[in-house]
Amino acid sequence: MLKRALILLVAGLMAACGPSAWSQVKEIPWGTSAVGSSGHKALVALAEVLNREMPNYRVTVQPTPGAIVTVKGYATGQFEGYYGADIAFYELAKDVNRFRGFKPSMKRQPVQSFWTYTVEVGTAIHSRDKGKFKSWADLSGKPVFTGPLPWDVRAHLERAYGALGVKHQYRQVDLSAAGSLLQGGGIEAFIIYTNGEATTAPWITEASLAADWAALNPAPSEIETLKQVGFATTEVKPDVFKKDVHTDKVILLPFYYGFHVGLEVPENDVYRMLMVIEKNAAQLAKADAGFAQIVKDMPGFQRRGVTSAVDYVPIHPGLARYMRERGVWDAKWDARIAKK
Repeated sequence: MLKRALILLVAGLMAACGPSAWSQVKEIPWGTSAVGSSGHKALVALAEVLNREMPNYRVTVQPTPGAIVTVKGYATGQFEGYYGADIAFYELAKDVNRFRGFKPSMKRQPVQSFWTYTVEVGTAIHSRDKGKFKSWADLSGKPVFTGPLPWDVRAHLERAYGALGVKHQYRQVDLSAAGSLLQGGGIEAFIIYTNGEATTAPWITEASLAADWAALNPAPSEIETLKQVGFATTEVKPDVFKKDVHTDKVILLPFYYGFHVGLEVPENDVYRMLMVIEKNAAQLAKADAGFAQIVKDMPGFQRRGVTSAVDYVPIHPGLARYMRERGVWDAKWDARIAKK
């Protein structure tokens, strides 16, 4: 009799504790870019905050060859979180470039749920070649590393080169070898980029130890051409790179990046996730300066991110709720809220 009573007592306690207390933690394998990239560094910081503040979820950082792999991985069921940029969503919606022919293999539609920072891309040459290269057009016919093949930063820079008619020779190289190859003449330029106009990727910092590179800005006429075809430009302070870049300003081309989840994470939980991020934004920026833009104005940044991709992928209802409460929602986006 006593044994039966104890069994009933334990069963009652388990029921009272609820499912969240008994092995109901939801795993989120969250894809990001390669180790050494800005995206990997940022997600490590974000995961630490979310795992501490949202104990019913467990985020595990999953490095991949590039952010596009994570978007495809989410769409095919490999990941529950992904590292998505407006340029990737554009290619997915238009069925072009890296996403050409991909749609038939999709099991679920990516959505946008948290915009994290802008990434600003540009070009570096060796400092000894400053007199040789005066514009991006001067790179035509030259061996250039514009980034690993899957990467969004490469796609954005290549689109810009294409708009300017720059017909360079693409060189695929290991990130750890980019600086030494520039120093030795194996390549004559490589991509540089910043996160949130505040920090750069670890591999670029390492390349700076192997080669004294200089930022190569597009010529004024090239900037005008880029603006005419829809590219934004921004001036970034050279000290972001923590080296002498041999120019007093660095002109880069920004686009929007975010760490997103899909409808498998309910509206209330995505809303809570955004509130957690907002509350801990300063801590995130301390761990990775790329989060500085959301410290300054997280609601406004979500609005700008949504604007960049609203025509390409739906909006998570949790993000829509957050934006409505913060007064940055546009009623014309109502039809773009994702539904199961």
